[in-house]
Amino acid sequence: MELKAASRMKDFEEGIFQVLNEKKNEFLAQGRKVYNLSVGTPDFKPAKHIMDAVAQAAMEPDNYKYALVDLPQLTESVIGRFKRRYGVVLKAEEIMSVYGSQEGITHIGLTLCDEGDVVLVPNPGYPIFSIGPALAGAKLVPYDLYEENGYLPDLEGMDKELLRKTKFMIVSYPMNPICRTAPKSFYERLIPWAKEHNIIIIHDNAYSDIIYDGREGISILSIPGAKEVCAEFYSLSKSYNYTGARMGFLVGNEEIVTNFKRLRSQIDYGTFLPVQYGAIAALNGPDNMIKEQCREYQRRRDALCGGLRSIGWNIPDSEGAMFAWGAIPEGYEDDVEFVMELLEKSGVLCTPGSSFGTLGRGHVRFALTIPVEEIEEAVNAVERSGMIVK
Repeated sequence: MELKAASRMKDFEEGIFQVLNEKKNEFLAQGRKVYNLSVGTPDFKPAKHIMDAVAQAAMEPDNYKYALVDLPQLTESVIGRFKRRYGVVLKAEEIMSVYGSQEGITHIGLTLCDEGDVVLVPNPGYPIFSIGPALAGAKLVPYDLYEENGYLPDLEGMDKELLRKTKFMIVSYPMNPICRTAPKSFYERLIPWAKEHNIIIIHDNAYSDIIYDGREGISILSIPGAKEVCAEFYSLSKSYNYTGARMGFLVGNEEIVTNFKRLRSQIDYGTFLPVQYGAIAALNGPDNMIKEQCREYQRRRDALCGGLRSIGWNIPDSEGAMFAWGAIPEGYEDDVEFVMELLEKSGVLCTPGSSFGTLGRGHVRFALTIPVEEIEEAVNAVERSGMIVK
């Protein structure tokens, strides 16, 4: 028997993070030191009150039944969090849980798109921004992000005929991988523009609590009129280090949320109740841990970006997100080959920018997921490699 995979599988290569992980394990098996700055998994621990809530709920046998729906306490906790943190007033009907933002973005297109509908996705951008709509049969049209435009989309320069065919647009700031933020004035232009062109905005808000140098991390829903055209993904993964629990939310436009609930009721039976209780504890807990964690990420950013600049590699300071982004050094052209050579000669592992779109070529992304002392060691290892010429 010949097993033939679906034709769509030809569009999906082995994930770059899997490839890099295999390379990392190969080096570790050889007893070599690896500074793993490739995958954005927080190395910080969840707060004790969050773990205690999960543990206590896990001891209750009834919590092993299908959840089916979100606990009312969880929905109220999201309402409270958005009111305190962003000044956004939400109704219960405007909130639903998802298995992390990645799962939500993967499936949201199934409720919004018919075959061939246009979806605008950022270039560079996180891969799931394109993969999710593609699985829904959408036609992907990248919008390019350039430094000279502040890494913001050129809304006024977009083709009007294309916009008439566009169903939704994915926006995300602070953005992974380019580590740039958007001023509030951008959102104040984006919402009226989306209304004018009848385009839904899906905003990925994973990193508004990891933002540097006194910048403000906001929810797009805090902009007047946003709920008319916008829904936002909010995640507990990075702010609360609740990564493996896969706890996120879609909030905003009630019709978008209601339709997505209807779809997901056909494919899952709700989030495991102990995970929900942990999320309740997180959302209702103090913010001091989140703020101190952000300060530590900034110290790491300073150690990495400033350290690499000091040895002749011009990596600009990240404005937000737990990453840093920059062009590969002069003398190199292929970012994938550069990443592999850097690992071989220094033990420093980062992610090639071409994994994030055509405009990512010639760049690399670093994850700020090891302590400052190890980052300083990594910078020294890069300098000793002889690959950077001042």
